[in-house]
Amino acid sequence: MMLSPWDRWYSSTCCLCCHVRTATIILGVWYMLINAVVLVILFTALSDPDQYHLTSAELANDLDVMDDANMCIASAISLLMILICGMATYGAYKLHAAWIIPFFCYQIFDFALNTLVAVSIVVYPNTIQDYLQQLPENFPYKEEVAALSSFCLVLIVLLFISCILAFKAYLIACVWNCYRYVCGRGSSEVLLYVTTNDTTVLLPPYDDSVRAPPKQRPLSYTTA
Repeated sequence: MMLSPWDRWYSSTCCLCCHVRTATIILGVWYMLINAVVLVILFTALSDPDQYHLTSAELANDLDVMDDANMCIASAISLLMILICGMATYGAYKLHAAWIIPFFCYQIFDFALNTLVAVSIVVYPNTIQDYLQQLPENFPYKEEVAALSSFCLVLIVLLFISCILAFKAYLIACVWNCYRYVCGRGSSEVLLYVTTNDTTVLLPPYDDSVRAPPKQRPLSYTTA
């Protein structure tokens, strides 16, 4: 029997011993905590009017409006991420497969963005040098890193991004296996039995049938 690639890579465990459902709940809670911390930092920055120090008053006012708008957008994105991660956590805990799909789509989108970053570094390797020049002067090891050749910088950055992509792909596989596990649990709770006269009878779940008390055996009659 030939197995599809999805069935071949399917596993109900991850990280050697953790169940995919537990891993999805932990991952959703972790993402919610990160976005909650980011949201608190953004709200704190928005509430502090003395966070910008520029020489030109007119330029400062323009940048304040622009930065406030960007922070509001970032806050909205953090709130949306908290909602998506909360849905995934609730879906994995309550065995609702549809609630996991938005978080899975976010993972695919994030993986695609990181892949585009890796491709752009290969196509335009000079962007790394440009980024290093934009760093502040007191940035740690800035001069040592800038002294490396472009090939070494591209190789190091690609190796780092490849490790991140491999880890993100593993997390995507965990969430996808959790989605398949929840779908499998939902489809196995109700069994269908089709009789010969085109009537369908709903059978109870397997767990309920196992827990049902056994029927009493009929009394045996002995001949006198």
